[in-house]
Amino acid sequence: MDYIDYYKILGIDKNASQDDIKKAYRKLARKLHPDLNPNDPDAKKQFQQLNEANEVLSDPEKRKKYDQYGKDWQHAEAYEKARQAAGQPGFEDNRQNSGGWQTYTGNFDEGSFSDFFASMFGGERGGGHGRHTRFKGQDFHAELHLNLKDAYITHKQTLTVNGKNIRITIPAGVEEGQTIKIKGYGGEGVNGGPAGDLFIKFVLENNTAFKRLGNDLHTTVELDLYKAVLGGEVMIDTLSGQVKVKIKPETQNGTKIKLKGKGFPVYKEEGQFGDLIITFSIKIPTNLTEKQKQLFEELAKNENPNA
Repeated sequence: MDYIDYYKILGIDKNASQDDIKKAYRKLARKLHPDLNPNDPDAKKQFQQLNEANEVLSDPEKRKKYDQYGKDWQHAEAYEKARQAAGQPGFEDNRQNSGGWQTYTGNFDEGSFSDFFASMFGGERGGGHGRHTRFKGQDFHAELHLNLKDAYITHKQTLTVNGKNIRITIPAGVEEGQTIKIKGYGGEGVNGGPAGDLFIKFVLENNTAFKRLGNDLHTTVELDLYKAVLGGEVMIDTLSGQVKVKIKPETQNGTKIKLKGKGFPVYKEEGQFGDLIITFSIKIPTNLTEKQKQLFEELAKNENPNA
């Protein structure tokens, strides 16, 4: 029988507190539980060793005995008998659940404790004291790809996750990279534990003429020279349809205007929207006729009579 380093199994040092032991056990129990590792032939053995380490180190009396004898555990029984014969107190069997995460409901079978454990602590191999932890199910993670227009309105979609169809409502205004949690739609719990959760990350694909910055939308609109000079009206596209916009005379290239409330909806804020910011780009006419060129030349002369 080989000496078993319980501290090494839990990944902690010998000065670890009871809280450290509890945290280490919880973390590794989730990772090593056989039900979560059906394809790992060593999972059951590792999980049993983990429980054995926790059984000893979470019990102050057992830990004290283990720390005292260490690799000299073979002589522990003889030493204890000598102490008791001399009327000195020995180590009592403390069977309280001092370091477990939750109450166990089952018993270890005969092979749940190693020979090392049985030899050091005596009579407990296959005893009635055991632990059977409840574990939360595995969390699932999925990506949902949406067009920008899809994220503009609240709508429903059906997702297939791990072979199950899940119908969810997607609120208007979700953002690129945003993650939402759907409680209880992950993997099934172990030993009566709660189901895991489903985390959905949104990936937005923008195939529109708009750039989204927060809840505001930005776009560039070409404006012909004549309308820029003389003023008038133009139809502007928005995600909710076209709107008519007045153009002031002598509008300059790069001029920006704001259409309030024509931007993107604010997430989970019904009826609230960002703004649409429009930048005008003046389009210079090409392929001018001779007459058009003459008219521009006359305008140039009127603008600079001494030229």
